[in-house]
Amino acid sequence: MKKSAIIFVAAFSTSLGIQTAQADVIADWTFQTPTSTNNIVGAGLATGATQSGVLADIGTGTASASHATATTAWSIPSGNGSSNSWSANNWTLGDYYQFSVSSAGFQNITISYDQVGSATGPGHFDFEYSTDGSTFTPVGSIYNLVSSPAWNPNTASGVAAESFFYDLSSITALNNLPAVYFRIIDQSATTGGAINGNNVGTGGTDRVDNFIVNATPVPEPATIALATLGGLAGLFSLRRKR
Repeated sequence: MKKSAIIFVAAFSTSLGIQTAQADVIADWTFQTPTSTNNIVGAGLATGATQSGVLADIGTGTASASHATATTAWSIPSGNGSSNSWSANNWTLGDYYQFSVSSAGFQNITISYDQVGSATGPGHFDFEYSTDGSTFTPVGSIYNLVSSPAWNPNTASGVAAESFFYDLSSITALNNLPAVYFRIIDQSATTGGAINGNNVGTGGTDRVDNFIVNATPVPEPATIALATLGGLAGLFSLRRKR
């Protein structure tokens, strides 16, 4: 390869490298610190139709949850390879967990989490997003849960059916906003909607763990300009040598 071509390739590679940012963890709910668990099992909060103020253990974000039944019990049983997860009983159609973060300065959002339930817990959920906390849009289709109430706090299960991942990078409406919202919503009919195929029981549980929001920084205008100049400089040098 000619020297001028090498210069161009190097400059263009630098341009691409400047524009390609590594994903950052915006927020991660591991349920291993008082930041999250205090508002799940804190005084007066372990039972009720709603939960709020469940802060991310890593990064910045706030989780909440809503049930139609005021006697819903919230708890922090063993997680998937960790001491705690977030669990609830008394599930009915439309009940949900919600996670909210700021995407200001970020784009290319991805979501991952672990979820299981007890045999008589709800067996069908979907994942939805919102830019205003009011109107939610489903991503993909309704999925089925498996029953694994004995998550091991010392070793992650590694079972694919217990882990979920959503690449939202093509949904540009979620980029660079002061707040975006994600929900895991119960789509199970009370009759025949449990994981074991029977009716959902009032004591049937669902639990979630390791809810992680990843994204990449939005390139600053100066960075984009520098990358463009690097590519143009390489091209100019190549053309002069011809």
